[in-house]
Amino acid sequence: MKIAPNKVVKMHYSVLDNDKNTIDNSFDGEPLLFIIGTGYLIPGLEDAIIDKVAGDTLSVTVEPEQGYGERYDELMQAVPKSMFDGMEIEVGMQFRASTDDGDQMVMIIDIQDEEVIVDGNHPLSGITLHFDVEILEVRDATEDELSHGHVHGDGGCGHDH
Repeated sequence: MKIAPNKVVKMHYSVLDNDKNTIDNSFDGEPLLFIIGTGYLIPGLEDAIIDKVAGDTLSVTVEPEQGYGERYDELMQAVPKSMFDGMEIEVGMQFRASTDDGDQMVMIIDIQDEEVIVDGNHPLSGITLHFDVEILEVRDATEDELSHGHVHGDGGCGHDH
């Protein structure tokens, strides 16, 4: 069965940056399980696995515009440290921030004397990604999976909808 929209795909993957640093890897753990066409994968990777079948392996390079987007300097800003009074903050913490464009995830990238520098870019934005993929299984998604938008395990989905 070929990978197409509304199919469940089970796959292993590794992803590296241009400097060959491993960003993530499932080969030593549990494979990724998802419904194709639900926005679970970045567009460049999803496009690359369309029409593949169980047993296929492939290497894919995904440029930022088909991955997590370009980096935008204007999404980094300094905010008063007083906004975090009573909180123990550290570099790498993520928060949901209210902006003129609605809620947005931001990450603390620096803590200074009176200011905290936050970044609203995705941590992988601006990075060319190199994937090695092994397709393990392809099957039709069930009606429940399609209506819920995610894959269910043997005992259901494990939560209430």
